[in-house]
Amino acid sequence: MFSSYEMTENSIDRLKVLTKLIHQLPEVHAKAEDSYSAVEQLREKATDDRKQAVIKGKLKSVTLQASNEAEKEQELLRKALSKIYEIRQIRNEKRIQARQQGNKETMRRITLMKMLHQSAQTIPLWLGKEGETPPPLCGSVSADSNYIAKAGDMVAALVKGPEADENWILAEVVSFSQSQGRYEVFDIDEEQKEKHILSKRRIVVLPLMRASPEINPEALFSKGTS
Repeated sequence: MFSSYEMTENSIDRLKVLTKLIHQLPEVHAKAEDSYSAVEQLREKATDDRKQAVIKGKLKSVTLQASNEAEKEQELLRKALSKIYEIRQIRNEKRIQARQQGNKETMRRITLMKMLHQSAQTIPLWLGKEGETPPPLCGSVSADSNYIAKAGDMVAALVKGPEADENWILAEVVSFSQSQGRYEVFDIDEEQKEKHILSKRRIVVLPLMRASPEINPEALFSKGTS
């Protein structure tokens, strides 16, 4: 469920667009499936040498149609994923604003971990075109050296503990100072309730998109990656 400060007019408008896109998907997907079936049926018939000459021209036409239908479905999915990402970003920005105004969320650690797990599973899936390389912050692909994380982005932050030891924590970006080259981040563990001012070298920006195991296995984190 969205809280009152998460559902703004901008996010509601995007949610309406997203709903329309989702309602269009079944019809577009069905057309694509019909095209795939038509291609397969013609390919089966084309195994008969006597029919190849007759079917060859029709197979080319049907394959082109199937390709066009697949592109339409992909484009619709890309638009839907884009709207989901925009809604998430608006929600993050509003949450940061609420926190800065003193409206701090308090939750049990187990609830926080469940939310983090859900967030990791629902970040946008990157769907590149054939031969396209996954972009920075997709799966295991690191951010560019000059990348500046936005408010609401999740990061791993290296902070000093009470005994001068250093530990990695999961934090949320509040802001970045261009003049100082430093981030202000907030420890997401509400039991700590701490803000930290850290240089860029102490920040590792976490992925903003998931990579597809089938299409881009090279962008997946290896088991045991720390």
